[in-house]
Amino acid sequence: MVPLKMTEMWATMGSTIASFMFVWAIIRQYCPYELRRFFEKYTHRLMGYFHPYIRISFHEFVGDRLKRSEAYAAVEAYLSANTSKSAKRLKAEMGRDSSKLVLTMDEYERVTDEFQGVKVWWVLSKIMSPTRSMPYYQEQEKRFYKLTFHYKYRDTITGSYLEHVMREGKEIRLKNRQRKLYTNSPGYKWPSYKQTMWSHIVFEHPATFDTLAMEPEKKKEIIEDLLTFSKSKDFYARIGKAWKRGYLLYGPPGTGKSTMIAAMANLLGYDVYDLELTAVKDNTELRKLLIETTCKSIIVIEDIDCSLDLTGQRKKKSEIASDDDLDKVNADLGRKEAKEDGSSSSSSSSSKVTLSGLLNFIDGIWSASGGERLIVFTTNYVEKLDPALIRRGRMDKHIELSYCCFDGFKVLAKNYLKIETHPMFDTIEKLLGQIKITPADVAENLMPKSPMDDAESCLSSLIEALEEVKKVAATTKVEEQKQQRILIKENGEIPGDRDSRSKESQPAIA
Repeated sequence: MVPLKMTEMWATMGSTIASFMFVWAIIRQYCPYELRRFFEKYTHRLMGYFHPYIRISFHEFVGDRLKRSEAYAAVEAYLSANTSKSAKRLKAEMGRDSSKLVLTMDEYERVTDEFQGVKVWWVLSKIMSPTRSMPYYQEQEKRFYKLTFHYKYRDTITGSYLEHVMREGKEIRLKNRQRKLYTNSPGYKWPSYKQTMWSHIVFEHPATFDTLAMEPEKKKEIIEDLLTFSKSKDFYARIGKAWKRGYLLYGPPGTGKSTMIAAMANLLGYDVYDLELTAVKDNTELRKLLIETTCKSIIVIEDIDCSLDLTGQRKKKSEIASDDDLDKVNADLGRKEAKEDGSSSSSSSSSKVTLSGLLNFIDGIWSASGGERLIVFTTNYVEKLDPALIRRGRMDKHIELSYCCFDGFKVLAKNYLKIETHPMFDTIEKLLGQIKITPADVAENLMPKSPMDDAESCLSSLIEALEEVKKVAATTKVEEQKQQRILIKENGEIPGDRDSRSKESQPAIA
């Protein structure tokens, strides 16, 4: 008798649920959207009087769905790292700008998190909303995370916990993001629909400080300086300076300036913005490019002495001896500027970036937008640069990358040949102390050219190259001495003595 009643009860319940689902489907199909929202609104309000829990929603898109919410992205990253282990239904996808596969909770999955003894619940939900721009009120999905907690923990959750989630989520996103190498395009090539002035590719340069051919002491000093900068946000705020630092890398070609930049980016996990000054139209455009750079980035201007003529006018004016000469040079400069203005109107690629504009770009008011940036200049001829451009405060640290030393050679030998010692090392050390050769030339001689090449053959090739450089240097020195002897023989005196004797023979002016 009892089993029969239970069967009838379950049959009645099943029929009731089926009827309810049928009615609900009819309501969703034919009931106007506004009426449904009205009932839901007041149902939630009525439930609020009896429900002791508070809910906070984090929607995926803000405004007109053109911009993804930073808060939603931070919550997604936080939950993927902290609560996805307890979720039973997960979805795997490549995160936006991420280099790793990200596991996140699936729709309507519920997970629990705990903070300072307070338990909270997270649910990934979605709602369907009509798009009025489409016929028949087609519905769109709007995803959002819903946080639920007891009302007595309101202050803890809205204060400390949410701040903790945002901070942790942003750090996780930065750690997992796919780093990029940016470059700027000429202004006249920007399409109207483009949202940024920079184009990019994935940054995949393998250089590190371990593979950099440099003295260990200098390498350690640079690494400590970079790491100290990356952890000094509060220090820069306390002293009232923008959180940025300038590096000037200078030295002969082939000494590893570009490789140093890649090693810096890989050490800190920063993006790289390779700024081509000749493609920048004017100072205003330069400021716009600065504004669009992100935090945790390195802004690079390579071969700054060759990018633009930023110091010529100042140098010419400083060398004028008389007012007449000054007027003449000013007239020549005026004609030159007029000519440049005329040519710029016919050519969209000419640049009007000035030294003043570049200085403001480095440490002016606009440079304080954002934070945690490195500005790196490279040059082969540091003496050509204007002192105002490379003074401390703009280029805070000057790093000279010079010719290959024996310590640098040992790093290259370990990288290319996988050896740390060899009987030929003594000969190479002696030769490197006598000549000047760049790390690029040493690396080229250490690189195997065929499958038959081994460490000994590569080292022999390097010794031959070093001896050839030594021979050329000796020949050049002999030629210079020969030319000097010819001058002495022709003039009967050492060049420079004539001027000194003529000054001594002049009468003193009272």
